[in-house]
Amino acid sequence: MTKPYLDYLSQLEAEAIYILREVAGQFERPALLFSGGKDSITLVYLALKAFRPAKFPFPLVHIDTGHNFAETLQYRDALIDKIGEKLIIGSVQADIDAGEIHDNTTGKYISRNALQTHTLLKTIEKYEFDACIGGARRDEEKARAKERVFSVRDDFGQWQPKLQRPELWNIYNGKIKKGENVRVFPISNWTELDVWNYIKRENIPLPNLYFSHERECITIDGQLMATNPFIKIDNTDIVEKRKVRFRTIGDMTCTAAMPSEANDIDEVIQEITHSRITERGARIDDKQSEAAMEDRKKVGYF
Repeated sequence: MTKPYLDYLSQLEAEAIYILREVAGQFERPALLFSGGKDSITLVYLALKAFRPAKFPFPLVHIDTGHNFAETLQYRDALIDKIGEKLIIGSVQADIDAGEIHDNTTGKYISRNALQTHTLLKTIEKYEFDACIGGARRDEEKARAKERVFSVRDDFGQWQPKLQRPELWNIYNGKIKKGENVRVFPISNWTELDVWNYIKRENIPLPNLYFSHERECITIDGQLMATNPFIKIDNTDIVEKRKVRFRTIGDMTCTAAMPSEANDIDEVIQEITHSRITERGARIDDKQSEAAMEDRKKVGYF
């Protein structure tokens, strides 16, 4: 990395730390939504820079769909042990078992992304969170590009793109009515490559899912899906071992793998630089419609 780019990363870091401190200063009960993906991991390490040696002024919150990669959960628990911060887990499976939501997903596409909205909103209401920090970035998907850094949600948890506030000169307005909450995106202005270069600069450990490894896969509509207990494997499906990695990590049931020989961060950065496929091109749940992400956000999805 050249020096101007290193300076640019430092500017992005300073902006994110400023936003995290604004959250701590403006809100009474914030939380950091942690998925175990590289973006939320980066947020945790930014929070360490923002608040250490003090404890975080917010807990980490993980909405566990029950379809997580085992590696993601192992990384989450190891990270919590390492940093000694509070973790709150909202369980989609527990809400299904309690009859609060109905899991009617069948066949090859059994993503619980739509179901986790209920658990997320329930967790926000239970703990009365007034701000939820997340790792969404504007370059991920066109619906993300409509977000402000402080993205206001109504008392039903819904997002209305026409009601977002202007954010001039890095002035963030966190004033909300009772029942409303704000979703905050400190790395909104970062790109996928920015995140990877920052991870490299800061030597941040990641789950091994992000690097090349051998895994049994089947092909679904041209996408490589890792075999797992939740996906229905038909007699016509061919299970084969492939060298793959995951460019983005969601549930096992909605995240496709990509063929890759990238074993370290430098090789991943090189691979992304030459890729003509978007980062979320491997998220099958985004392909249900052109407005899939925006539709989910309007009913409370992160």
